[in-house]
Formats: sequence, structure tokens, C-alpha cells
Amino acid sequence: MAEETKLGRVEVSPGAIAGLAGTAVLECYGVVGMSHPSLRSGLAEVLQRDSIRRGVQVRVVEERIVIDLYVVLEYGVRISEVAHNIMENVKFRVERALGVPIHEVNVHVQGLRVSARQ
Repeated sequence: MAEETKLGRVEVSPGAIAGLAGTAVLECYGVVGMSHPSLRSGLAEVLQRDSIRRGVQVRVVEERIVIDLYVVLEYGVRISEVAHNIMENVKFRVERALGVPIHEVNVHVQGLRVSARQ
């Protein structure tokens, strides 16, 4: 994603956007962690905090930003509510940081886990 001005060009890498989105996801209630987009043998593996970007895919489609999030949620939460909250939080945080509207935020629930917070 790039923005051209009289003074020059500002370019934000998809990795930077993924970092913003991943941090916003982990702030949401009900999220245990992020998962890799490709499930190995049907098991969702929770990524370490320093590799949350791997649970986020950022695409620019026809100059529109699309963010796909791969999450593991806490067992017992209302999945649709948590997913909607994640979408809103990521959209708000990334739009505020970039100053550019986000076209789409998709949440892919890769698994449910009993949280260690209890």
C-alpha cells in the first residue's frame, strides 16, 4: 500500500499491517492466540506472541486492503460475537494507524482451546 504526496511517497508493507492487526486481535476478549493459516493434520497450533504476523494475511485487491485473520478462541465463548468484535477492533485500529479505509476483515476460527487464564 503506497501513498504519493508532493513531498514524496509513503509505503506501508503488508508485514507492518499484519503486525498492527495481530496486536489488535490479541487485545480482544475470548482470543487464546493466532494460528497458522494452513492447518497441519487438522490441529490448530497457537503461535507464540512474537510470531503473530504469521496468523494474519494482508492482501491488496484492486487498491483495497483485505485482512484475513486465523485465530484460536477460548472454549465456551460465543464464537460469532467474538469474531465480530475482532473484526471491529482490527478495522478500527488499522484504519486509525494508516488513515486508509480497510475494505474487508475476515476471521477464520481455526480451533477452540481451554484458556490458561482460569
